[in-house]
Amino acid sequence: MIDESTALFCLFTAGGLGILYGIFNIFKIKAISVTKSTMDAETINKMVEISEYIAQGAQTFLIEEYKVMAWFIVIFSAIIFFSVEETFGQWWTTAAFVIGSTTSIIAGWIGMRVAVIANVRTSKMAYYDIGSAFVVAFRGGAVLGFFLVSLALLMMVVLIIFYKAYYLPTDATPFNYQQMFEAIAGFGLGGSSIALFGRVGGGIYTKAADVGADLAGKVIEDLDEDSPQNPGTIADNVGDNVGDIAGMGSDLFGSLAESTCAALVVSGTSDILVANTAALYFPLLISASGILVSLITAYFATDCMKIEEDEQVEHVLKYQLIISTVLMTPVAFAVSYYGLPAEFAFKGVEGSVTWFGAFSCVIFGLWSGFLIGLVTEYYTSNAYKPVKEVAHACETGAATDIIYGLALGYASTVIPIMAIAITIYISFTAAHMYGIALAALGMLSTLCIALTIDGYGPISDNAGGIAEMCEIDGARDRTDILDAAGNTTAAIGKGFAIGSACLVALALFGAFVTRTKLDVVDILDPLDFAGLIIGAMLPYAFSAMTMKSVGEAAHEMVLEIQSQFKNPRIKEGVQKPDYDKCIAISTEASLKKMVLPGIMVIGTPLITGFLFGPKGVSGVLAGAIVSGVQMAISSANSGGAWDNAKKLIETQGIVVTGVIKKKHSKEHKASVVGDTVGDPLKDTSGPSLNILIKLMAIISLVFGGFFARTGYLAKMMIQDQFVFVNCFLFQKK
Repeated sequence: MIDESTALFCLFTAGGLGILYGIFNIFKIKAISVTKSTMDAETINKMVEISEYIAQGAQTFLIEEYKVMAWFIVIFSAIIFFSVEETFGQWWTTAAFVIGSTTSIIAGWIGMRVAVIANVRTSKMAYYDIGSAFVVAFRGGAVLGFFLVSLALLMMVVLIIFYKAYYLPTDATPFNYQQMFEAIAGFGLGGSSIALFGRVGGGIYTKAADVGADLAGKVIEDLDEDSPQNPGTIADNVGDNVGDIAGMGSDLFGSLAESTCAALVVSGTSDILVANTAALYFPLLISASGILVSLITAYFATDCMKIEEDEQVEHVLKYQLIISTVLMTPVAFAVSYYGLPAEFAFKGVEGSVTWFGAFSCVIFGLWSGFLIGLVTEYYTSNAYKPVKEVAHACETGAATDIIYGLALGYASTVIPIMAIAITIYISFTAAHMYGIALAALGMLSTLCIALTIDGYGPISDNAGGIAEMCEIDGARDRTDILDAAGNTTAAIGKGFAIGSACLVALALFGAFVTRTKLDVVDILDPLDFAGLIIGAMLPYAFSAMTMKSVGEAAHEMVLEIQSQFKNPRIKEGVQKPDYDKCIAISTEASLKKMVLPGIMVIGTPLITGFLFGPKGVSGVLAGAIVSGVQMAISSANSGGAWDNAKKLIETQGIVVTGVIKKKHSKEHKASVVGDTVGDPLKDTSGPSLNILIKLMAIISLVFGGFFARTGYLAKMMIQDQFVFVNCFLFQKK
């Protein structure tokens, strides 16, 4: 088994290489000059102008959103300081929360800035050939993936080193280590809190613009996608960056931080792991090895697998998932063998855990994530039967298109849920709650690649918008191919995020149970069962809020676009639309409407814990996890299927009574309606449910001690009142 210094060397080396690779890709992207081209000067100037519009819109929104986040960080830090810290005047959990929040913001900002640099260069390279355009978009996604994972890893390593030096007493016991890791869990809470605003706020922004632009532009006015005459086009492209880049980045940053924190909290209850301090870094070593594997995998996409034909784009992206998963398997074996003792145990748990049992947990998480990705691809790619059926349903109108899409989403939950259930059973059997956390980390071990191919999607989408607005010859056809593959990989990324969110939330639930010393969660207990029912309701209430927010903002967007279309000079392309008004509508709506869902997610565990203690919270968490993961998978896959059914009609068409129906047909308009219904499902409500279950779980973990001090008293008072009422009624009878 390796010693602590070797473990730290591996962690810093992997994190440093990830950062350097991100910087390398930034230089490779910026080395492509936008202005030096064989295109005419007018087209080049227009490309620069539009890309600056998109960059400025994204930057403006994120700055306004970060102002709201700053106030939240200050207020919530005060709540943590006065309620969570063991001794008044301490700041350990509070500081970890602030650092986690700040790191998540920085990672999202870097990803967004690089995306708006890469999109215009992808458009330019698409003018020449599809292979060069693919590499630029892929490198842009790689900056997000490698920067985010490496930053998270390095910050957590530094936190552990600092807290070991200044938090722990000289004669530290395993209990002291457990307390230290409970304080460090504030880092995961910070990351997940920012993800809430990034996912909900960014999701409302992007889908208000997308739905409004599609309905007013494509359905009512019969314009092409990303037409420069559509006033909502720029806002739509801005939304891709703030929702799918910054939002997805903060979401998976939170997942990585939270699963690591959960594993650390549980590991603090093992005397053997604490005695072998290098073993405490094992959860981090999994992520570090994943960075190294992802570096090798990314090289295949950028330098080995050349794209010369259109069909090769999706194959290269799929091979990224295959190669990273296959390579990670033996690496995880080696890390488990050298990073853990031969056998170890946890307090209060019968039996012992072996290093091979821990390895099994990681591998089941890794391969179940891969399986979820494949199933998601099958249900959302237009290369397979399910999406083709949805596309052909457009022959009879939007209603049948929507019915088929909903059925597809419901059916798509079966295999992923079975994979997650098997992973949970085996992981818990092998290593108890520590095993669940390791399974989550196994699923997230190739996160660099998952984020890379997920970031690739919105960059390609933006590139297509720029190519359309600048009327670059041939580029739009090539970017449509990149975008179609990006839609599928984005759906795979969402499935991956949802699956990992379920395991992360369960791991945090286990850490919460460990911290609060709950012996059992009994669904036959009235309090537990009541909490279970309420928790199962929360994803529906949360989705209702986010869906309605998108609908209201989209309604306002449609009215604004229609009012501008009353000027015939805009429709004719003589006068430029007022893009800024549509950007302002999305910005204002998202900032206002993300508050209420946020209050519900954060307030529910806090109020429940304050009134009913850990026992009440446990039921709410269980209900939210079980309900939320099903709804998230269904929503994301229905939306992805509707989107790619529309793309299928636009690019290949469908045959109706011997005639090929493509753009501007009634079948295409029906598919656009289905796509607009699916937009908030796949990009707002569905992905945001990840945050709901994770954030509620991490809040419960961090505030577990506070709930134990306050909740039981309230519960005892309520029980005493029930006893008094029952006695009174009995005597009266």
